[in-house]
Amino acid sequence: MGEVLAYIGLVIVGVFLLYKTFKTDDRRYIYLAVGIFVIFPFFIPLDIPVIVSPETQQLYDAVEALPDSSTVLLTFDYYASALPETEPMSRAALHHLFRKDCKVVTLTTIPLGGPSISEDVTREMAEIYGKEYGIDFVNLGYKANYVAVLKGMGSVIDIIYPTDNSGTPLSEIPMMKDIKNYSDIDFIYVVSDNGIVDYWMSIVNAQYQIEVGCGVTAVMAPKYYAYIGSGQMTGLLGGMKGAAEYERLIGKKDEATKGMGAQSLVHLFIIFSVLAGNIIFFFERRKRFNQAGGAR
Repeated sequence: MGEVLAYIGLVIVGVFLLYKTFKTDDRRYIYLAVGIFVIFPFFIPLDIPVIVSPETQQLYDAVEALPDSSTVLLTFDYYASALPETEPMSRAALHHLFRKDCKVVTLTTIPLGGPSISEDVTREMAEIYGKEYGIDFVNLGYKANYVAVLKGMGSVIDIIYPTDNSGTPLSEIPMMKDIKNYSDIDFIYVVSDNGIVDYWMSIVNAQYQIEVGCGVTAVMAPKYYAYIGSGQMTGLLGGMKGAAEYERLIGKKDEATKGMGAQSLVHLFIIFSVLAGNIIFFFERRKRFNQAGGAR
């Protein structure tokens, strides 16, 4: 009941700020309203229905079908600017993988922020599930020239990555003793905000026949539906909505679910503002027309 009253109050505030915008012609009021509508759901979450797309379901089913203790390569191929869309995907993927006791190898092809993002997120999630570094997960970090890296890992991983992200030789990491190249990896889970996805598909999937599932930003997603249709890509998460769908499937409502509440509220407010503005415009024009006719 308290949440309902809170959102009724939010609507009243939004209407008031919209009224002030039209009354004073000061756009700062509507900017303030949008800001409030974005922030509010993070304090009082809005539980909106999330319909799972076939592409998200396919990715979830592929991971769920992996035998427990399978080895999965998870990439953090995104810049800090894309964190709101991509980090929830990485977190949801790790929830799923660690829950299934999968061995997780992480890496990034992004030099700016990629290594620290992958390190922070992976260790945070590992602590939740009681996973031990070197036994249950390893972070390989970043290496330049991603085309050479993707090709080289097909032969011998420790030639491309002689050490992990912290400088520990792979030969001293227990988990990596049985992981020599792509033939020892059961699934590749790519989370990206750029065109590196094409290389994972054209080099790794095409040449080594490893299943690849992807999470990408919303603006990228339409391009990769073709890969789903052709059967080359095994599942796709599209933007924050895809991340929220995956959170629903794994039963862990997190940042993407909260973000979808904020996004939906703002969209509804913008639609209402446009409709209200047009209605007011037509009424004002009609009023001016009637006044002009009465004057004659």
